[in-house]
Amino acid sequence: MRYSLEKVYKKYNCHGHCILSESLKNNVAYFNTISALKYCLIRDSNSRFDEVSRTSNNSDKVKLIVFDMDSTLIDAETIDELAHAAGVGDEVAAITERAMQGELDFSEALLERVKLLKGLPLDKAHGALDKMPFMPGAKELVKYLKSRGYKTAMISGGFTMAAERIGGALDIDSVVANELLIDNGHLTGKVKGPLTEHGSKESVLEEICLKYGIKPNECIVVGDGANDICIFKRARYAIAFNSKPILHEYADIVITEKNLEAVIPIIQLLESEKGQVSCIRDA
Repeated sequence: MRYSLEKVYKKYNCHGHCILSESLKNNVAYFNTISALKYCLIRDSNSRFDEVSRTSNNSDKVKLIVFDMDSTLIDAETIDELAHAAGVGDEVAAITERAMQGELDFSEALLERVKLLKGLPLDKAHGALDKMPFMPGAKELVKYLKSRGYKTAMISGGFTMAAERIGGALDIDSVVANELLIDNGHLTGKVKGPLTEHGSKESVLEEICLKYGIKPNECIVVGDGANDICIFKRARYAIAFNSKPILHEYADIVITEKNLEAVIPIIQLLESEKGQVSCIRDA
């Protein structure tokens, strides 16, 4: 169930006692669970949220921030850019949109789109990908997270020829993506990698967590499409960023502003002792 700020204020009779930062008011569309709202309410001595306990247990702290790449860390869809370079933009864009809305199986949609790229020269592919812009606020957000000691990861159903460059430029700790196969300087229309199946992001998340010795519920996930649902369910805290409607019901917070700096005040409130509260998803 979704809770608007006004409805929650009325439900808990907390007008004048709980405040939301101005940044969050401006950038957050709605809170999807009461527990998520409690995370971002700043309590004072008169707060009616007495049943929500502060926590200082290190095991409860978020340690890893996980991002999607396309339309999250970058303001583009990798496969759409390759498709335009190959002259099949409309065909691929239609499949992409259906997949992100959850109308097509991810694996099937991926294979169909990649097949349309067959014959694209590698230099032309790199030229198209090198022009993809970072999402506004991406560099600032990742820099902030690194300064606070968080590990960062990017799990992308896109391709290594873009993901490695983006991950390197942002200094992301762990980057996982699929690989487009190449023969004689041209794309073959085939793809391989750990993220070619429906739900495979969940397995990759588990592998990354194992690598760093943490648990999925010690992560925050930021994403925008249907293929992020599986990791939204596993994460401690899920943020839908400029996302497709299908993702909203699985998110704790939905951000509609197309600027990743909107995530920073959320992180700041989560880690502040005054605002830090235990977050247990509503059943």
